[in-house]
This record gives sequence, C-alpha cells and structure tokens, in this order.
Amino acid sequence: MLVLCLSLSVRAGITPGMRYTFLRPKGICSLVLCCFFLLPLTLEARDVDKKKAAKTLKISKKKKSREQTRKHSRRVKVKKKLIEVDDGDTIMIAWPNGDKERIRILGIDTPETAHPEHNLPIAQSYGEEAKTFAQGAFFAATRIELLRSSELDPFGRTLGYIFLNGENYSLMVLRAKLAVENVSRFGDNGFPKEAAKVERLAKKVGPMPFENPSDFRKRMRKYSKWLNQQGRHNTH
Repeated sequence: MLVLCLSLSVRAGITPGMRYTFLRPKGICSLVLCCFFLLPLTLEARDVDKKKAAKTLKISKKKKSREQTRKHSRRVKVKKKLIEVDDGDTIMIAWPNGDKERIRILGIDTPETAHPEHNLPIAQSYGEEAKTFAQGAFFAATRIELLRSSELDPFGRTLGYIFLNGENYSLMVLRAKLAVENVSRFGDNGFPKEAAKVERLAKKVGPMPFENPSDFRKRMRKYSKWLNQQGRHNTH
C-alpha cells in the first residue's frame, strides 16, 4: 500500500519534500487518505488514455483502408471496350485481370439516375440526359486516360479524372450544363490545376437547370425511408 501511495504521489506531482513529510509516523495516515482521493483520478486518466489510443488506431485503420493501391497520380490508358457507363459521373472498368474498378469522376456531380438499391427510387431531372451524354462522349473517344487520386472515396470507389482525346471529361459535361462542380465541397483531391479549371468553368457557365444532386439525394433518402415505413417497395 505504501509503495502504491508513493507511486500515486509521483503521478500527482507531489514533491520529494512533501513525500518525506508523509513518511513520518503522523503523516502516513494522511498519505493513505491521499491515496483514496488519487486512485480514482489515476484510473480515470488511464481510461481516457486508452480511449484516445483506440480512437487514434481507428482513424489510422480507416485512413489506410482508403489508400489507393492501384497506380495513381499519373495518367493510365484505358481501352474503350473495358468501360461501362453507370451515369454521368460514374463508370466501371473491367480490367483483363478480373479487377472491376468503379470510378467516381472528380470535380463534378451530375443528376442522378434511378438506383433503388442506393435509396434513389426515381431518376432526377436530367439524370438520363447526363448518362446519355457520357455514353456518347466515351463512344466517340479514340484515346481514354484515367488519372487516379491517391485515396478512394468512403464507398471504396476510385476517385479520378477522365481524359477523352486529351480533354478533361469533367469540363466537357460542365459545358453541356449537365453537372455542377463539387471541388468547392470536397477539395482538389491532390490535383490543384485540374480542380482550378473546373471551378473557373463552373462560374463561367452559370447555374444549372436542375436541383443540386446532393440535395436530391438527401430528399430521396427521406422518401425511401418513408416508403420502407409504409411497407412499400423502394421503386416505381
């Protein structure tokens, strides 16, 4: 008990002189009483340290899980036949080695198409037009390149810019007034020059004729929740 009390007194910042006073016969009782006050505080401090360590480890694992393991930060060529367009800002690449890579195109957010499994029971206005534009742009391209970011998005998708015959696809769809820019929301993702071009063009082309896709998704999540509560299928 005496050793424990001395250890706790060190943690509490009690000076050697003060500890010597406690070791006198009359001071031992005071030291023991002091321990009863210090012990709960010490245990609480240990719990706080453990929680901080666990939180740091969790953040570290989460960050590591979002690291891009494929080649990134430089353009790679992609054969047209490997690409499938999902919507205006998302494509799938089925690589010959069996790797299926879903790409979330950077810099833009296009109107949504219907995806009931993702709480999008109905398509957004201009959603199908944006998808058709993407399909046409990829079909017409003779050279397709992918520039990956160093990190994946929270859903495990590759973040990257697509270049069709050397031109940034994100700029093409902005000119067509079928996308809003999202650089101001998510940052440049390691590509400041490309991001700056997107922001400049977005200001130049002005507002879009459709609701911001981010707001549409929020509404659809609430609508999907209501459908589920009513026991209805999340589709039309």
